[in-house]
Amino acid sequence: MHKQANTFLHSLFGVVLVLTLGWSAALEAADAEQGRLLYRNNCAQCHGLEGSGKGINAPHLEVAPRNHTDYEEMIARTDEELFKAISEGGQAVNKSVLMPNWGHTLSEEEINSLIAFLRRLCCEQ
Repeated sequence: MHKQANTFLHSLFGVVLVLTLGWSAALEAADAEQGRLLYRNNCAQCHGLEGSGKGINAPHLEVAPRNHTDYEEMIARTDEELFKAISEGGQAVNKSVLMPNWGHTLSEEEINSLIAFLRRLCCEQ
């Protein structure tokens, strides 16, 4: 019985720890390499391959795409804001209406992978 109680407590502790760490833990587990590939295929046209905001479409847009390599700008954005911007589009976070919503195209896991890549792009140089 004592062993079962310890197993239960360990399991309960694991659940509490996961809930406490929340969203960030999910992002840490996200595959930034998958995010890089998704970024290249879906975001680089406007944001550029290097994330500078100077993609091939950028000169034709009224609003300049976000520079994802700008540390100060990106660190000011929470993971939740980035998730919402990607899944619901720029307008959902009071940014450009030209930023499409990817929530119907990309899964939550893929969006988390994109966020992990964005964090690497802006903050781990």
